[in-house]
Amino acid sequence: MAERRYTEQETALEIKSLRRIVAAYFNYQDAAEKDVRRYERSFKMLSPAHKELLFHLGLKYQRLRWCISMNASFVMNMLEAFDPPFDMSQNEDGDCHDCAEHMHGHNHADCAHSSERSDFSKSVVTTNNSALHAQHDCPREDAKSNACCGEAGNKKDEKVHIVGCSQPAVPNLGTSQGVDKSCHGGEDASAAANYHDTDCFASSTDENATPGHNMPPDFHLDVPPVDVDKVRCIIRNIVRDWAQEGQIERDECYKPILEELNRLFPDRSRPPSCLVPGAGLGRLALEISSLGFVSQGNEFSYYMMICSNFILNHTQEANECTIYPWIHSNCNSLSDNDQLRPVSFPDIHPSSAGITEGFSMCAGDFVEVYSEKSQESAWDAVVTCFFLDTAHNIVEYIEIISKLLKDGGVWVNMGPLLYHFADSYGPDDDMSIELSLEDVKRVAYHYGFVLEVEKMIDTTYTANMASMMQNRYRAAFWTMRKDASRSKAKKCQ
Repeated sequence: MAERRYTEQETALEIKSLRRIVAAYFNYQDAAEKDVRRYERSFKMLSPAHKELLFHLGLKYQRLRWCISMNASFVMNMLEAFDPPFDMSQNEDGDCHDCAEHMHGHNHADCAHSSERSDFSKSVVTTNNSALHAQHDCPREDAKSNACCGEAGNKKDEKVHIVGCSQPAVPNLGTSQGVDKSCHGGEDASAAANYHDTDCFASSTDENATPGHNMPPDFHLDVPPVDVDKVRCIIRNIVRDWAQEGQIERDECYKPILEELNRLFPDRSRPPSCLVPGAGLGRLALEISSLGFVSQGNEFSYYMMICSNFILNHTQEANECTIYPWIHSNCNSLSDNDQLRPVSFPDIHPSSAGITEGFSMCAGDFVEVYSEKSQESAWDAVVTCFFLDTAHNIVEYIEIISKLLKDGGVWVNMGPLLYHFADSYGPDDDMSIELSLEDVKRVAYHYGFVLEVEKMIDTTYTANMASMMQNRYRAAFWTMRKDASRSKAKKCQ
């Protein structure tokens, strides 16, 4: 596809949006430190007798700081590995907060779902495993026609590089300054999480300390709490997609999909093609590729893509990194050790997963990217997992899925209908079409789909399995097949 040039206004808006997201990552540690200080202020309000009873909380707060610093180190390593699609030194005097007024924090189970409307407003990215080129940020008008999609090889040591469509000369974000580039091994991290010597914690408890002291000045911003919350959600999404602890959830959500694809396509000597919109951190798309499909994940969120780039491109072996995903809530914990427990990732090394040639990740808005004429009847299968309810207009999603599939192609869906824009109240008055499951199936029938398999599956989304509270969904699972002849008949009526 032809590469398009951006207008100055488009470039400026994209840079502002990306800077806001990068700033949220940079401010992760400072925001977490503010939380710990708030805990300490509450502790100081206790009576002497109550303080004596809860004396161990002082140690817990120091352990929290250590865990936060480990998460922050991972975040900085992740940003160091990210190659922005634009020169981030441009438009430095712009107000980062006016670039994403349409941002919404609607979540599945208190965590960011893969297609939240907050970042990739005008972008297309693809990755492939041989030089897995990613098309970051082709602005809105022509985003769907600029998919420089690279294809994946099956070589073990090759990486998934994410580069911009126009491949601008981009300076380093500056994340390496003062940052330990190593991922933290599970053994040392686990020992630290259970350590009981306060002298081992170097973090200051001085409430007058200047926040962001290690942060490049360009990103030392007053970041909205909702933005930092999305960073915390990404950390929990790592558990869902890339940690052993998330295997239960993956078995509930991904395994039925993989088993259905295996049943539907018994002969994969010539690999069928499969599109995975709302791919998040990429695990499901990778598993489908490993099953013998030419798989392409599509993702809208820069929060997700920055993280998936690191995991797919820059991890060297299984379980090399450690995070502390559950530290940001003191509620419903069985014990402090449960709350502060480490989680290692990735549970498998992506490049060693036996992916099929052609595996790719394409970043951009699903509607914009896949409304392209060249995408019509291009796919043997479309898999949507916790994706349909991210639409402003779910009818449009279903119509596009129908157009994407070849005659006889299959659509496998798994997920609830927790519409992301149902509770959006703001000046933009965003469209939100919220249909019942019955109406969704009726719309699918209108666009030529025939229902073959249907059931409800109980599952969670980025759940803390050790928590006293579990939010569960009765998710709709179905397989529908496109009957082009019936769809054409509908058009003639």
